[in-house]
Amino acid sequence: MLTLKGDSLYLRALEPDDLEFIYTIENDENIWEVSNTQTPYSRFLIRQYLENAHQDIYEAKQLRLAISQDEDFPALGLIDLFDFDPKNNRAGIGILIHSVANRNLKLGSEALGLLINYSFKHLNLHQLYANIGLENEASIALFTKFGFQCIGVKKDWNLINGVYQDEAIYQLINPQF
Repeated sequence: MLTLKGDSLYLRALEPDDLEFIYTIENDENIWEVSNTQTPYSRFLIRQYLENAHQDIYEAKQLRLAISQDEDFPALGLIDLFDFDPKNNRAGIGILIHSVANRNLKLGSEALGLLINYSFKHLNLHQLYANIGLENEASIALFTKFGFQCIGVKKDWNLINGVYQDEAIYQLINPQF
């Protein structure tokens, strides 16, 4: 199973013990806007998802890792590669630190740096992209810190609380290409 080690955290493959954490995240209406979710998930569906989480990124076209401060500790957040496209060597990337209290501890920054490095070094990706709402200043600051550049804005892209909001697409090209 995949584990990436940083200075103060681990990115690790999902485990059956992560069921309650993922259940909590997937059913938290406050973060549905960043996960494009509009309906709750049952424990049954999440259990099925976890049973298939072992699939290779080339098969599943995504990779979801738990952010933990120790290999055996509970997850604090999730970081994903999605829409993995090996033909064009690109993927989307997203991150969520669940507890507001943990969001200013540089965990997101360390996790994002680890996954960028893994994506470019081990998956040989040419580019990563992130979709970020223009109101999400913390995510914009995080991704631009790593060199992601805004390449466009999708007008009235997301309907949030009855109001259409713009979403930007940020892109990072692998400097090795």
